[in-house]
Amino acid sequence: QVQLVESGGGLVQAGGSLRLSCAASARAFSNYAMGWFRQAPGKEREFAAAISRSLGNTYYVDSVKGRFTISRDNAKNMVYLQMNSLKPEDTAVYYCAASPRAVSPRGYSDSSSYDYWGQGTQVTVSS
Repeated sequence: QVQLVESGGGLVQAGGSLRLSCAASARAFSNYAMGWFRQAPGKEREFAAAISRSLGNTYYVDSVKGRFTISRDNAKNMVYLQMNSLKPEDTAVYYCAASPRAVSPRGYSDSSSYDYWGQGTQVTVSS
């Protein structure tokens, strides 16, 4: 079983930055594909960013491209989401997710690709 714990959320003004962190308990962490999803109030959970195992390829939803950067540190069992130029529309609870299996490029945006989920961290962006 894999435990995921997010941190780094908070309140920022539009245009500001935050870095979210996800700590994983998994052995052989480098074998897990990792993703970030978010859920705004009253809306469905949506894909934000993902990073593959092995080569570390990255994937983003169009609305965050150029502003968010996902990265991982396999030695520390950590995944990060650097969020710059934040907008009020980015306000949501952000969830870290992990997949122990190979994921196709199109599959990274599908929540069903992930077996493990953290409890989320709140990000609020004010106007």
